[in-house]
Amino acid sequence: MNMVLPAVAIGDRLVGPGHPVFIIAEIGINHNGELAIAKQLIDVAVEAGCDAVKFQKRTPAICVPPEQAEILRETPWGTMTYLEYKERIEFGEREYSAIDEYCKTKNILWFASPWDIPSVTFLERLAVPVHKVASACLTDDQLLQAICTTGKPAIMSTGMSTLAEIDHAVALLDKNRLILGQATSTYPCKPEELNLRAIETLRVRYGVPVGYSGHETGLQTTVAAVALGAVFIERHITLDRAMWGTDHAASVEPQGLARLVRDIRTLESALGDGVKFRFTSEEAVLTKLRRVPRT
Repeated sequence: MNMVLPAVAIGDRLVGPGHPVFIIAEIGINHNGELAIAKQLIDVAVEAGCDAVKFQKRTPAICVPPEQAEILRETPWGTMTYLEYKERIEFGEREYSAIDEYCKTKNILWFASPWDIPSVTFLERLAVPVHKVASACLTDDQLLQAICTTGKPAIMSTGMSTLAEIDHAVALLDKNRLILGQATSTYPCKPEELNLRAIETLRVRYGVPVGYSGHETGLQTTVAAVALGAVFIERHITLDRAMWGTDHAASVEPQGLARLVRDIRTLESALGDGVKFRFTSEEAVLTKLRRVPRT
């Protein structure tokens, strides 16, 4: 089904069909609460040629379920409750102000997925260009309404969601500045559960640009998402998959990220515009090999 979809402006970039794929390096919480690691990961994204880096912003006292708050967890900083751990790795005003300045010097966009309304307010003070709705937050109506009220574009991942849930969430947002993302929320995700054809399903059903947020190991299926029309690509990145933390194992290391960006840009060029014609470079081969020319 052919549909002409408008692009969505994120900062100075246009994201949508006919525009370069918007490549997001998801730092998330892989900084492990250390600003120095966050800056190293920003450098990795810049060197690879990514368009943006993304973080996660939470108010732990709101986001940590009460039944999990006091569960003890072994961490690099000793044994602590789950709530203490989440507070330990959460960046605040000092860290995000430093990240904002650092990204400006590196000429790369940054934004985050707010997990609660105070985090939306926090990110708005830092003038992020877009808000990301994490798959886990897709059914939080109040959060979606708060994001919509900002007037900023939104990227919404659809992992662990039914079409009925997505229908409801989309109705709460402004479709003129909405981008959806196909995702499957298992870490790492098996190839047979990626469901890349859902990119087209979401595009046709909602009439908005659709990208892909991948949690698989390997790169080839992410590149395939671009061939299927993904307007953005998001992958978690890490300095080392063996690092301590929940998301490192399903993340892409620096060399892999560089290959991924290279392959996406090559594929974009190879896809062309779909108009069939004879290239000038074929003329010499035509003269040499075509035995019966068409008159």
